[in-house]
Amino acid sequence: MKYIFVTGGVVSSLGKGLTAAALGTLLENRGLKVTLQKFDPYLNVDPGTMSPYQHGEVYVLDDGAETDLDLGHYERFTNCQLSRLNNLTSGQVYQTVLNNEREGKYLGKTVQVIPHVTNEIQNRIKLLGEQSGADVVITEIGGTTGDIEGLPFLEAIREFALEVGPHNVLFLHVTYVPFIKAAGELKTKPTQQSIAKLREIGIAPNILVCRCEKPLDKELRQKISLFCNVPYEAVIEEKDVDHSIYEVPLMLQRERVDELVCRQFQLVTPQANMTHWQEIIRKIIAPQHRVRIGLVGKYVELQDAYKSVYEAVIHGGVANDCGVEIQKIDAEDIERDGPEQLLKGLGGILVPGGFGERGIEGKIIAARYARENQVPYLGLCLGMQIATIEFARNVLKLEGAHSTEFCPDTPHPVIAMLDAQTRITRKGGTMRLGSQPCQLTAGTRTARIYGAFIIKERHRHRYEFNNAYRDQFTDAGFQFSGTTPDGRLVEIIELKDHPFYIASQFHPEFQSKPHQPHPLFKGFIAAAHARSHEKPL
Repeated sequence: MKYIFVTGGVVSSLGKGLTAAALGTLLENRGLKVTLQKFDPYLNVDPGTMSPYQHGEVYVLDDGAETDLDLGHYERFTNCQLSRLNNLTSGQVYQTVLNNEREGKYLGKTVQVIPHVTNEIQNRIKLLGEQSGADVVITEIGGTTGDIEGLPFLEAIREFALEVGPHNVLFLHVTYVPFIKAAGELKTKPTQQSIAKLREIGIAPNILVCRCEKPLDKELRQKISLFCNVPYEAVIEEKDVDHSIYEVPLMLQRERVDELVCRQFQLVTPQANMTHWQEIIRKIIAPQHRVRIGLVGKYVELQDAYKSVYEAVIHGGVANDCGVEIQKIDAEDIERDGPEQLLKGLGGILVPGGFGERGIEGKIIAARYARENQVPYLGLCLGMQIATIEFARNVLKLEGAHSTEFCPDTPHPVIAMLDAQTRITRKGGTMRLGSQPCQLTAGTRTARIYGAFIIKERHRHRYEFNNAYRDQFTDAGFQFSGTTPDGRLVEIIELKDHPFYIASQFHPEFQSKPHQPHPLFKGFIAAAHARSHEKPL
């Protein structure tokens, strides 16, 4: 088994996750089985209780693990089947080590970072390798080289490299080569300092990926090669992409990164055929159609908060050869300015998931606008609950209808807490999480879109549709197009006599890929384009 460790220097948010995912794509297309793993140095057990402003999106896996958003990149770019083994935090490591100590597993020894913490990190690498059966394990180390909390992870992979041998491990370091506008040139000193820090720890990178705004010329590459002790051909240019993150695999292929990896590992594999990937890029850069989608949320100023939603919308566009312009709309602005000014002319309206009361009324207004004006609507998790509340208030005339999450004393709790959640006091990892089966109703638009009657989708919620109101909703044309197999929990709703008004309690965005767009997003963009074609923007 071969191991690639991806580290980063100079600054955070360089795109280590995207680089790792793109490399995974190339290796998969060379016929290798790949799995990817993220090590996060923070002390939280997982990001499930962290604010989007702190961490961005929480990405949920099939087994219910709440993980880092980079695992979304891993699944979108490759065919990996990820589980909780693919994300490890310092919190999980120390929790395991301390539990072992309390159980006497260290036989009375003094428990230390080396070897107990580093051994636990290495055990996770080995366990993933064994259970995945992969040819190549790519492990990304979060944070920036030199961060105090990341040192145990770097020490662990240094030791691990000694154990598995030089032809079975490769270190890839992502660094930043800034362009100083006043000087009119790229500067290599931050990269030199980053490599020096990494070498102090005992790790010498085999490949150096240089994030930059301007191209690296030959002289600059030679300088980086000399001062960083990396072969010239292993100094890789990774410029900011012009149109889409899905260009990154093709960029790395042009730089022959996958060839360097296979040479280091002494692997003989065919050239990666990226024709299908080139067609995806073509549909993003030069689509035959265009449409504008309004995303109504509360974290719209933060790109990473709805990362998977944005990507799934783009995938829906790819499926329809349709370029998608996403207009980010703050729900509170709708509350203040009204829907006409902000929503008029959109091809479709999307309300994503979220927590907390802020912006709720703006989202309800947006759902009503979509319903009354025949604008295609897609609601995700909270977006389904919003559609339910809006319908209850304005169609069923249930005054004060609300969710008990936001109004515990509402006279009409059309959305209420799941029974299984009422006695839970711990916040982390206790929601209804992970992949759950859903049975679709024959004859519904949703069933036609999926082309199936039993589906599995990922969940992350505590509240549900209140079954006491089912008959009232059904009689008024509010259709339950999907439930749990036992019929107890409502999973998907849709409106009759509307071009496209569908909302799900689950998160379909977590299963969408550029080469396998999710059916709901594919159908949503198709409906939005049809409306835009009828009514020019």
